[in-house]
Amino acid sequence: MEKLLKIDNVGQFSAMNNNETLHPLVNIVDLSKADKRENRKSNYGFYAVFLKEIKCGDLHYGCNYYDYEEGTLVFVGPGQIIGVENSGEMYQPKGSALVFHQDLIKGTSLGRHIADYNFFSYQVHEALHLSESERKLIYDCYEKIRQELGRSIDKHSRTLIVSNIELLLNYCVRFYDRQFITRENANKGVLQKFEELLNGYFSSEKPREIGLPSVAYCANQLNLSANYFGDLIKKETGKSAQEYIQLKLMDIAKEKMFDTSKSVSEIAYELGFKYPQHFSRSFKQHVGYSPNEYRSLN
Repeated sequence: MEKLLKIDNVGQFSAMNNNETLHPLVNIVDLSKADKRENRKSNYGFYAVFLKEIKCGDLHYGCNYYDYEEGTLVFVGPGQIIGVENSGEMYQPKGSALVFHQDLIKGTSLGRHIADYNFFSYQVHEALHLSESERKLIYDCYEKIRQELGRSIDKHSRTLIVSNIELLLNYCVRFYDRQFITRENANKGVLQKFEELLNGYFSSEKPREIGLPSVAYCANQLNLSANYFGDLIKKETGKSAQEYIQLKLMDIAKEKMFDTSKSVSEIAYELGFKYPQHFSRSFKQHVGYSPNEYRSLN
């Protein structure tokens, strides 16, 4: 098996792409300066925002190969692995990459809230596709960071660079919200598949075999990252994916209560609960009645 390429810091990433390291913790890297190279899997030890400036297909996720149009943003967080096994195919990297290490943002507002930017754990095929006006705003943020990196480092450098990175990421939050809306039909398709997945799950033996369905399980079945899936469901329904699963679970539980030939414990096990008392507690919390009280109402 091919050895995973570990890229631990900004300097290493800059050097491998033939770019000068202007700051040890942050850089805007021109990927077109890189030599042609073979595909391989890479593990990043820092945050990276890839801006694909022309149509190209040089980023991969898992076993999939993605072709990006001009103005696509791809986000990679520390520890994330992208790429494919080395096939011997050579390609020329294109576009730009904003790369910054966790140490740059420690003690800052961005450092305290970096986990809120869920797109750093999205899969590559959940990239952000920019409109022309959005692209100009992102270019402007990149240029401000680039200009600041070109100055001599002083006591203001870190504050200004981090502020511009935070501004860029906040724009991306807005643009992802727009993308969820403009791709509403595709999103509704995911919501429908989610509903079908839950219906199929609870009508099978899977609850007894593996328990209650988790958000991560559902996202994996729909070929989405857990964070992207959760954000999409929240935008479409106003509820978190976990809340949606719980509501579905309670709807099915209420239906099963009409079958008085089964005890509450039997129904609990059928739904995937390990302990009937946990089911009874959850049922009362969501429905307002205990399972037996609910039965007595019907």
